[in-house]
Amino acid sequence: MEVLRKPLLTEKISLLTEKLNRYAFKVDPRANKIQIKAAVEAMYGVTVTAVNTMKYAGKLKSRSTKAGVVSGRAATFKKAIITLKDGETIDFYSTI
Repeated sequence: MEVLRKPLLTEKISLLTEKLNRYAFKVDPRANKIQIKAAVEAMYGVTVTAVNTMKYAGKLKSRSTKAGVVSGRAATFKKAIITLKDGETIDFYSTI
């Protein structure tokens, strides 16, 4: 199971990173906090002090077509907020 899907880089999360040393990831919905912590520590070589998770239901979407209105739902996902030990950081832009 691929635990970490991708890092989330938004303005709100950037403020959390600057002030509280927290980072956000989109993770596998079946992953628990222990697995998420182990995956972040193994991938980035940092010490994780806390993991907070949130499950999001996909948004309802609809569009008009020739056949009428088509409605559906975007995919559900799970988000994890990782708090790192003081003095440690993750550089997402090092591989670009």
